[in-house]
Amino acid sequence: MAKKTADDDPLAPLTLAVGQEELLLDRAVQQVVAAARAADADTDVRDLTPDQLQPGTLAELTSPSLFAERKVVVVRNAQDLSADTIKDVKAYLGAPAEEITLVLLHAGGVKGKGLLDAARKAGAREVACPKMTKPADRLAFTRSEFRALGRSATPEACQALVDAIGSDLRELASAVTQLSADVEGTIDEAVVGRYYTGRAEVSSFTVADRAVEGRTAEALEALRWSLATGVAPVLITSALAQGVRAIGKLSGARGGRPADLARELGMPPWKIDRVRQQMRGWTPDGVAVALRAVADADAGVKGGGDDPEYALEKAVVAIARAARSRGRG
Repeated sequence: MAKKTADDDPLAPLTLAVGQEELLLDRAVQQVVAAARAADADTDVRDLTPDQLQPGTLAELTSPSLFAERKVVVVRNAQDLSADTIKDVKAYLGAPAEEITLVLLHAGGVKGKGLLDAARKAGAREVACPKMTKPADRLAFTRSEFRALGRSATPEACQALVDAIGSDLRELASAVTQLSADVEGTIDEAVVGRYYTGRAEVSSFTVADRAVEGRTAEALEALRWSLATGVAPVLITSALAQGVRAIGKLSGARGGRPADLARELGMPPWKIDRVRQQMRGWTPDGVAVALRAVADADAGVKGGGDDPEYALEKAVVAIARAARSRGRG
């Protein structure tokens, strides 16, 4: 889990998120943006990569406004900023503007260390976002996710979930959310076993990815292996639904940079890039067909049909065909 400094005000003039765990970095940004928009719903958010922050850009973004609007300026991969831009940032740190929150995302390490040191010297609120390479860290993260949702999970359940999911923090967080939504009372090892036995072998998201990419045979193979290793059908329908909805959201969005679309659609930037690759061949009618197929499968696996596996197979085939609808005219 991300560790914060004692002075944990998301609206502090400067937040420094340090590390390489993308989920935690994204959450650090989301926390600041949420706090700013709670204070002012019209907060202007600028999410920038090093190539977009040229010398002079920061001064333009932080110049006084006639309307005194609140603004959040996010700088990703700050360790990759040019020398001239780093000078601009250091100068700004000495006299930060009112109503503006600067968020620097820095990988840590030697590269760009001068900027890191300057931000700390300026009294930055710091959020540690280290890559979680140790099982014990992922276990602590899982426990904290359950606590954040107000749910109780036994130590054995948390360990079983980490063992099943592996090192992907996004999937761990998703699994905790899914279990918390589906299961009443304390979540124990037996519950995790029913949902996630064999989860490390084939992910429900693998089934969904292959389906929305139109790769029917591979999607069906992944589905059958997933079911054979004990993945709960409801998790597969959930993954299929997420995959199709992401296609629909992005296909209906205005063109733009991943960071802009991420804010508009509520997706992390890395997912925007993935969905862009997957959406080739999709049409609005295809999305509608796929959503109906997912709804039918969801009903089938929740008691509305006699054969949940057949319901999932039908959905996977329908989604994969829909993914190729553009080419069939």
